[in-house]
Amino acid sequence: MKKNILTFILLFFSFVILAQDKVTNELKKLSDTQQFDKIISQYTSDYKDYSAKSLYYIGLAYYMKEDDANCLKFMDLSINKDSKDPEPAYTKASTLNYMGNYKEAITSFQNAISLNPNHSGSYSGLADSYYQIKEYNLSIENYKKATQQKECSDRPYLMLAQIYYEQKENDKALEAYYAAKSKISKESDSYTNVLFNIGLLESLKENYEKAEPVFIELIQLNPTDYHSYAKLIQIYYHRKEYEKAKPYKDKLYEAYAKGELKDNLKDMFCYDQFKWNGYNVQAFERYENKNKGNIYNKHIFYVVDNSDQIILRVQTEFSPISVELGGTKYILCANKGNTHYNSGIGFNDDFNYSDLKTAAIKLFEKYSK
Repeated sequence: MKKNILTFILLFFSFVILAQDKVTNELKKLSDTQQFDKIISQYTSDYKDYSAKSLYYIGLAYYMKEDDANCLKFMDLSINKDSKDPEPAYTKASTLNYMGNYKEAITSFQNAISLNPNHSGSYSGLADSYYQIKEYNLSIENYKKATQQKECSDRPYLMLAQIYYEQKENDKALEAYYAAKSKISKESDSYTNVLFNIGLLESLKENYEKAEPVFIELIQLNPTDYHSYAKLIQIYYHRKEYEKAKPYKDKLYEAYAKGELKDNLKDMFCYDQFKWNGYNVQAFERYENKNKGNIYNKHIFYVVDNSDQIILRVQTEFSPISVELGGTKYILCANKGNTHYNSGIGFNDDFNYSDLKTAAIKLFEKYSK
């Protein structure tokens, strides 16, 4: 009798396991083909007897549909049935991160890591949590661990560099960007982001011989990367190689005429930056170049203090009256506060930039006091 009962029990549980395996396989196929709505509509009414893996796939469907509450519900159900599976622990932690519950997410990511110490995503997610609560050293530590795993996404490389940059550790940021460049695929959108930041940081260090080929590569990869055109122009102006800058300026003017420029390039571009008496000077050129009978600014020098406040502006102003009388096209003027100054110095389009810069600096000296 006992033997018959035992046989019955074994057969019963065999059928249960087979049924659970069938559901799990069905859910896996639906998940792999991204049929998440079907999972939710067909498998969420009676799930008490589902396996841990089946519950995980249901939770994953809710995760993909951005239903955080139900995602957490099913991940917890899955974890309660099988606490050794790292996937629901990781997905739960990721959901908590999206919800802004960073301290709870940290605990869940740590659990996921204890179950699978080779998953880069768990280290990266843990680093994200620490970053959000401003624990930057722990964030850096875990992004580094993420990059040490066999398969690693672009994000940990980028975030390492970003944190160093935000902490004003530019040398470490640059080193991190170079490390990212060596690991990230050239086909990735992240690759151009890495290149641009390398070019920017090398320019800030005045390593123009290293920055120049980086911006050239960016333009080769994307001929509409107009910010890289502007950065190349700045490099050539710094080196007084004005003829090299000309074709890139022409490209910006062409893009302006086609309406392709946006954001801070929409109206003008920065073509030179330099230091003067402890101030940062940024020189801009506006695209406007038509005589509509109105005065407009063409070349603008902003004198900026360490608080990023503009203390003085010097600009060439198109003068329709001067042109009408046969004089120069532009008059060099200055603005400090609400006061406007006219230097009486004139320039035409064929001016020598060194002459304009020298004249502008004389106005800095005169009106910055």
